[in-house]
Amino acid sequence: MNRWRLVAATGIAVFMAQLDVTVVNVVLPTIEDEFGAGPSVAEWVVLGYVLPLIALTLPAGRWLDQVGRREALAVSVAGFAAASVAVGLAPGIGWMIAARVVQGAFAAVLLALVPVLTTIAVRPEVRGRAMAVVMTLGPLGGVTGPALGGLLIERVGWPWIFILNVPVSVLVIALGWSSLAAGDRPAPAQAGDPAKSWVPGRARLVETALLGGAAIALMLALSLGAGHGPGWLALAAAAVPLTLAWWRLPDGRPVRELLRAPGMSGPHLALLAEMAAVMSVQFLIPFQLQRSGTATPAEIGLTMLAFPAAVMVTGPIGGALADRFNGRAVAIGGAAAVTAGLVLLVPVGAGWGPADLAWRLAVAGAGAGLFAGPNQTIAMGRAPRHLLGTTGATTSLARQLGVALGPALAVTTWSLTGYGIEGMRAALGLAALLGAASVLVQVRGVRSRPVVEAAHVTESNRA
Repeated sequence: MNRWRLVAATGIAVFMAQLDVTVVNVVLPTIEDEFGAGPSVAEWVVLGYVLPLIALTLPAGRWLDQVGRREALAVSVAGFAAASVAVGLAPGIGWMIAARVVQGAFAAVLLALVPVLTTIAVRPEVRGRAMAVVMTLGPLGGVTGPALGGLLIERVGWPWIFILNVPVSVLVIALGWSSLAAGDRPAPAQAGDPAKSWVPGRARLVETALLGGAAIALMLALSLGAGHGPGWLALAAAAVPLTLAWWRLPDGRPVRELLRAPGMSGPHLALLAEMAAVMSVQFLIPFQLQRSGTATPAEIGLTMLAFPAAVMVTGPIGGALADRFNGRAVAIGGAAAVTAGLVLLVPVGAGWGPADLAWRLAVAGAGAGLFAGPNQTIAMGRAPRHLLGTTGATTSLARQLGVALGPALAVTTWSLTGYGIEGMRAALGLAALLGAASVLVQVRGVRSRPVVEAAHVTESNRA
């Protein structure tokens, strides 16, 4: 039978995890004042959450291929809730950053697990709709974060931004626990096999260090390049040997196997490019409205809501179309609509007001809603059954890289012209090119072999 309670649980979970990426932005000034921390230190409240999402997602995905999914859901969500409480009750900035790192680590497992659970929850003929629900709630959580954070700070205080994750986590565990069988896993674990242990071994720690080091080098290069000159971009070269060293590790074999499988590289590259393009625009437009003086803070917030509102409308439509027709065609059409919306933003002028920007954001948002669910469904449907967890992790990593790289590339491009209107247009032009790249990799992708869906839904047929 279709386990839509499990779909609801995964949707709520991804909304919560993605919301915590952005909700903290609005609380940073308050944290700086309360703990006496400067901006450079307070920034690590954000980075402390994002970096584990990049460093731990791939190891988490392979771990999920080996352990019980009900147990993995309970551990990841309970750990996320406990870390959220630790953030809210932190007595100082150091404790807060450490708790955010732990919170991000559990979020990495959770975000890798979500596509797997959605895939096995429902029959193939409705999988596009189920995936669309979950993939719509993720971006919605990220965009809703600042608005919800501001309301909570004003009403009950900033710690409740994090403590409210506890009742949400209890709901997710309750829904998921009743929908999954105990010990539910893709392959039985063998005694003494470290790859199938609940405890990470030395190889996984090495892998995490290499991926984390590469992520830090890349993000620091983009951040310092924007603030202190393009010469700092050379620091990104340090990420290359770290990434190559990881690629050659034995533990990198499942990822190499997956990405070399027919039709798997396209959905990953398309997702990375599309997320980077969208997050670039989400970062730039509020600055444009603020600097042009054409909107109040409240109007800026309402303008930015045009994007997630459009995503909510078209997301379920994209899932239904993918189930009924060709999911690949729907995903390509969605990416093309995103690109069209971004191209319409490129000639932005100083006199553009909220209305001028909102309808263009809505065009891009409508495309993003059509793209997200079908693209994720394609990736999970083409994945070998024994690599479902790895596929959930690699798509989550592509998404998080886009979330991190988009604003960094935007501000670096913008800064090259002294943060003027020409630089804004150049940064928006780069976002449009990223959107076009998302279309191109799908159009030119190698047509995959026929997908045998039955192997992926054994669990849901047993339910």
